[in-house]
Amino acid sequence: MPNKLRWGVLSTAAIGLRKVIPAMQQGEYTSVVAIASRDLAKAQEAAKAQGIPTAYGSYEELLADPTIDAIYNPLPNQLHIPWTIKSAEAGKHVLCEKPLSLTVAEAKSLLAVRSRTGVKIGEAFMIRSAPQWLRLRKLINQGRIGELRSVVGFFSYFNTDPTNIRNQVESGGGALMDIGCYLIHSSRYAFAQEPTRVVARIERDPKMHTDRLTSALLDFPTGQAIFTCSTQLVPYQRVHFLGTRGRIEIEIPFNAPLDRPTRLFVDDGSDLSGGGITTETFPVCNQYTAQGDAFSKAVLENTEIPVPLEDAIKNMAVIDAILHSANSGQWAPMP
Repeated sequence: MPNKLRWGVLSTAAIGLRKVIPAMQQGEYTSVVAIASRDLAKAQEAAKAQGIPTAYGSYEELLADPTIDAIYNPLPNQLHIPWTIKSAEAGKHVLCEKPLSLTVAEAKSLLAVRSRTGVKIGEAFMIRSAPQWLRLRKLINQGRIGELRSVVGFFSYFNTDPTNIRNQVESGGGALMDIGCYLIHSSRYAFAQEPTRVVARIERDPKMHTDRLTSALLDFPTGQAIFTCSTQLVPYQRVHFLGTRGRIEIEIPFNAPLDRPTRLFVDDGSDLSGGGITTETFPVCNQYTAQGDAFSKAVLENTEIPVPLEDAIKNMAVIDAILHSANSGQWAPMP
């Protein structure tokens, strides 16, 4: 069995160049060996900057390379499904950026593709491999906060640039798709359940028509999750997990810093001024390195990847229901 999975990257997208590729190059089980762009010069420039041996001037050439085992797909949201399908059809395992698709129906179409090709297809929620989130799961399972009853989350940044892909409706832009998906995923992960119904309110930008402020309530069998996400508010992120005997707070839940440790607070509720809080500190860890290694190791050992298609489809189902509720003004039941 090879000790590293050989990766190819579709496009010179910013998230790949700035965050994911440099992190994967540090992985124990990952090796990025090729990158493709529709502009060969861009691919060559990126390859040189990232220390990638091979550059291609088309995505098709990359997929035809027999030395590549897996594809990282950070293309714009509307291109996730078509190029994930093409990658799988070429016999490559696929790690696709979130959100996996624009609709549940699109996401479900990958089930047949996976069955036919036999490759692994996963969604890139890097938090699922991050130490602070793995610790959260353990604390909840241990009953540290009693029974989990409520998840409260917030995630925002400020960006009003109409040329930015996150502000383009046709590219699946907007707060819910870009960052709300994290808040949905984290509440599903914490409860280890699916919501039964959702209700939501969306405010759209009058010119760009993307959702710039979205709030939702997710009704789970054993509790509730509420969240707000925005592309036009002060940058902030925080998630609280409240139980019958305590509370867990993740200080920087999604963009874990690389220049200082991350922190998780466990509060026993004995002192509203914070006297009952225990702080757990986690050494600096690049969660994109951890994500790449977790996916690669699962492929090499033929075990389950962190966020398989089934999970991605369920997350997308909640997004669909939130959009339906916001349009109807009513509760939307989950299928």
